[in-house]
Amino acid sequence: MPGMLYGREREQAVVEELLDGARSGRSGVLVVRGEPGIGKTALLEHAVAVAGGAFRVIRATGIEYEAELPFAALSLLLAPGLDRLSALPDPQQRSLAGAFGLAEAPAGAAAPGDRLLAGLATLGLLAELASEQPLLCVVDDVQWLDRPSLDALVLAARRLRVEGVALLLAVRDAGPAAPPGADGSALPAPAGATGTDALPLAGLPELRLAGLAEPDAARLLDARAGSGVSGEVRRRLLAEAAGNPLALTELPAAVAGSGPTGPALAPGVLPLTNRLQLAFHGQVTGLPPATQSLLLVAAAEENGELDVVLAAAAALGATAEHLAPAEEAGLVAVGADRRIAFRHPLLRAAVLQRAPLQQRLTAHRAIGEALEDGDRRTWHLALAATAPDTELADALERTAVRAEARGGHGGAAAAYERAARLTPDRDAATRRLVLAAEAATAEGKLAQAEELAERAGARTDSVFAHALLDQVRATAHFWRGSYPTAYRLLLDAAATGIEPAHAARMLLQAFHAAWYAGEEPVVAVLDRLARLPLAAADPLTPLARHLSAAVLPALGRPAGALPAVRDTAAAARRAGADTPADLVQLCGATLILGRDAETAELAVELVAEARTKGAVGVLPTLQFFLAEAELFHGRHHDAEVTATEALALARDTGQHQWVSQLSALLACLAALGGDDAQCTALAATARTATALTGAAAGTAAPAPGEPWTQWALGLLDLGRGRAGDAADRLHALATGPYRHHVSGTRAVPDLVEAAVRLGAPERAAEPYERFARWARAAGLPWAEALRLRCQALLGPDELAESAYRAALDLHDGTHRPFEQARTALLYGEWLRRERRRTDARPHLRAALEAFEAAGAHPWADRARTELTATGTSAPAPADAPAGVLTALTPQELQIVRLAAQGLTNRDIAAQLFLSPRTVGHHLYKAYPKLGVASRADLPALL
Repeated sequence: MPGMLYGREREQAVVEELLDGARSGRSGVLVVRGEPGIGKTALLEHAVAVAGGAFRVIRATGIEYEAELPFAALSLLLAPGLDRLSALPDPQQRSLAGAFGLAEAPAGAAAPGDRLLAGLATLGLLAELASEQPLLCVVDDVQWLDRPSLDALVLAARRLRVEGVALLLAVRDAGPAAPPGADGSALPAPAGATGTDALPLAGLPELRLAGLAEPDAARLLDARAGSGVSGEVRRRLLAEAAGNPLALTELPAAVAGSGPTGPALAPGVLPLTNRLQLAFHGQVTGLPPATQSLLLVAAAEENGELDVVLAAAAALGATAEHLAPAEEAGLVAVGADRRIAFRHPLLRAAVLQRAPLQQRLTAHRAIGEALEDGDRRTWHLALAATAPDTELADALERTAVRAEARGGHGGAAAAYERAARLTPDRDAATRRLVLAAEAATAEGKLAQAEELAERAGARTDSVFAHALLDQVRATAHFWRGSYPTAYRLLLDAAATGIEPAHAARMLLQAFHAAWYAGEEPVVAVLDRLARLPLAAADPLTPLARHLSAAVLPALGRPAGALPAVRDTAAAARRAGADTPADLVQLCGATLILGRDAETAELAVELVAEARTKGAVGVLPTLQFFLAEAELFHGRHHDAEVTATEALALARDTGQHQWVSQLSALLACLAALGGDDAQCTALAATARTATALTGAAAGTAAPAPGEPWTQWALGLLDLGRGRAGDAADRLHALATGPYRHHVSGTRAVPDLVEAAVRLGAPERAAEPYERFARWARAAGLPWAEALRLRCQALLGPDELAESAYRAALDLHDGTHRPFEQARTALLYGEWLRRERRRTDARPHLRAALEAFEAAGAHPWADRARTELTATGTSAPAPADAPAGVLTALTPQELQIVRLAAQGLTNRDIAAQLFLSPRTVGHHLYKAYPKLGVASRADLPALL
């Protein structure tokens, strides 16, 4: 049975409920938060005790450490399950094997998606470990996990469903001052520690521990201190501890050693955490000197490996027998896995803080020499170094390269920076600072990247180095929403005479910033890109040409002929573009001039390739472009399925830009379906998804999904007959800074309809002229059909019928049923107003059927009203949308389609990045909705 916890009955019940869920096959996650010493670890130990032998238990603890060793914590956590790696899909196997150093990292492992793939592999391995009995996964001091381990673990946590896994994460709300560094000053936060406010845990279930109520605190104090404290001292202990269980346990001993006026009871002088450390200081000081030395080595050795600690301690004159006094005092314990664990993390910090600088240096040197060759050895020797050391600096750079290859950009940044400090040659040191700044940028550590860029820039006159540093600064500005500044930095950096290949990459990045900065910056970037003397064999050459040919005509500028996107992709692949991330920009560029079918074809191919290769990070981007193409073709349900999966992936992987974009696109689909509440909720999400980034920079930059959001809300108003509101929203979109965006262009026909219904067609005149130029440049039948529809609405009225008829003729064969139906509706409305009711009926009836098939309820209601007004009966609204598949959720539909193709649950899980149990759960829920008994019935149904 678990040990006694005072005053934690409610918290224990929450944890036990989590375990009960895992016993019944449900997975659950709980983040336990609180200040140091508040009882987080005790609650985790309670969970382990309650789980008993019914659960398989795996656990890990974050350690505050200046170096970041990528995936160090995750490798310790999952070590018991490595024999089951072969059960995972090949890409996930390779990802974890590469991350843990069990095999060479797969090709392209430094891509941002690889860390995400490790998270999906973690999900798969957790599910495997839970296949025979429920699994309890306990991780303490999450704030000190290396960032790759944390990201992987959180991604797995967000996708747990019905595997029978209970995941407990303990996070410190406010930590103590960092232990002193090698130079005696306080160290910056470790490379892997982002601080509790920046941990990617938002949205996970949370349990916050507060201080114990006074009666419970008194019971705990009496149980721990007995009659040793009483009267005024007892009263002050209770007041100063403020319900903190660790303080109630440790401060009495400190008071006994220092008296009731000692530093442990010094209100207003030191924070409680510091007083606890002072209490620990006193406990360590009374130990034999050799034991203190051994504890220092154990505190400096991040993994607690007994053999390494003893080997290093021997160099300081300590042996295994000197561990006994610390064990007897309850300061440390050695587990069955031969690892030394401190009673509390603050005790470990106290041991490090109290040691003089020279002793800490000696300890790190001894640990480094005790370790075999490897990154840990290099780091400890580097932490012990007090003077430049070329050989050690070179070794640290190799460590950084390996960290980047495993997706550990934060660890690489720390290694490059430390290498720069140890490099005697000024130019070489500067080069390493530049590499550190680039790695910090890749990790998303924007403030750190900018600080490194400033340091590096002050040391060099190299044009190329300054260009790279401006790219670092531009990236920081971009992610904070300062698009014009990012654009200008990149444009200037590319113009410094650097190699064309480097300049092209900067200009392609500048294009992204320019896209949000306005039309003129876009044109300037493309003009600069066109004049670059890129080699024919450079994979960027066909991409740059395609980008110019796709975008400039859409802006009314001359450009070369637009090649088929498949030809451009093939040319880029021949030149070395071999991943979906290399080609993703083609999908977005091809949409700009209306090549929606080509976008859909390429995006389907790249999505399949990304699934096969495990390129998780690029999937939300690809699926956004695919969902756009599906929406434009009137395949609203397909677009919803695609965008829903992409939004879940974007949320789970922290891609806030795509959370904004995809939420806005789904808001548009909700508007078309007449779901007012869903549309407004998604629009709000789209506008706030990147709010934290903007707030951090002090900017009010609109969210990336703002153009789509404006369109969605305008469509909602238009569908509900609120022409004035629709015209206001759509006019702002079609004439504002985002008018060149895909949504800004495609929304113009809606603006025309709203303005005409409002009786203010002049509000749409200029946007229509721009749309007409765009349609001519696109040269596509469906685009011309929309232009003719706009012309029919805007007049003159005597030309309306010929324009409507020509538009309907062009709609035939374009496979865009929704837009065809809208043209038919408007034509039918015009015919009814002209008192030609008989002529109007077939157009209105066809429109009604198409709208009902698409689930576009506001438009269906409008068509039904118009049809009734012609004097004929209109079918009543269907109770449910046509088709049995519409009863399924987007994820159920996705899974059912794959199952109908003959894929097993494991195959489907690998494609959709779920666990096989989750796939089975969705199929179990889908069968009754479809009226089938098993997957064998699905092919005939579909």
